[in-house]
Amino acid sequence: MTEDRTFAIAPNETRAAALDRLAALLEGSGVDEARADARALLLAAAGLTHAQWVLEPSALLGQEAAARLAGYAARRAAREPVSRILAKRGFWTLDLDVAPNVLDPRADTETLIALALRLTADRRDEPLSFLDLGSGSGAILCALLAESPAAWGVAVDLSAAACDATRANLAALGLESRASVLRGRWAEAISGRFDVVVSNPPYVKRADIATLAPEVTLHDPALALDGGADGLACYREIATELPRLLKGDGVALFEAGAGQIGEISAFLEMAGLEIAGVERDLGGHERAVAARAPGAESVTI
Repeated sequence: MTEDRTFAIAPNETRAAALDRLAALLEGSGVDEARADARALLLAAAGLTHAQWVLEPSALLGQEAAARLAGYAARRAAREPVSRILAKRGFWTLDLDVAPNVLDPRADTETLIALALRLTADRRDEPLSFLDLGSGSGAILCALLAESPAAWGVAVDLSAAACDATRANLAALGLESRASVLRGRWAEAISGRFDVVVSNPPYVKRADIATLAPEVTLHDPALALDGGADGLACYREIATELPRLLKGDGVALFEAGAGQIGEISAFLEMAGLEIAGVERDLGGHERAVAARAPGAESVTI
């Protein structure tokens, strides 16, 4: 017998009752953090702030909100991420648009932002130049430019959809005048040098992609996930380009998958750079690594 994953609201059902039932439905569908997702969808469907929800949980949900929530519920039960259902993702201090066929930015990537800002903390008011290789939604470049008011940047991605998404997020945040977006493979079309080169390249082993959660395999583009047979192909390719991309005191930063920092560090050292720092994510995993030219001045972390 197939489990019924439909969701309907009775005319007299309260917000709190609807939340309880939706959380149970999502939990039964294998969704992690089912109650948090249910609350986010209910607030969006009803157009409520968190404060409004706390003050009036016993209010009726209403017919229009109930209809929207039923649609959201079916999509989340089918393992579509909340961020894709609502087309929004909170990242760093920003609200980003989440476009179809573009990698959904994750909280892990905020670790890369934290490390980049720490390494450039004493230069925040300078006209720093950033290069974001494999920009996706533009999350990394948007966050760095938002925190560095005099900086400018270039974003590069092979995907036309990703380039469009990066441009859209830059424009929505009022950052487009300080950034350019180019379509291409990594740094092939780049000839200048930058203060900071950042990248969150694909790092999933090709054979492991099918084993990932449905939220990833069904909704993130394979181009943004596939790191080759060992998950490290993109790092090898980018590392060889860094000496010509970095200014003398520039720094390069990568996000990494679990257990990959050691090998990525070796690629960077083979390219003639020295490791400037490693940052752990909230789960305690080494998530970001930075490198610079030997002897270059930088913040010690």
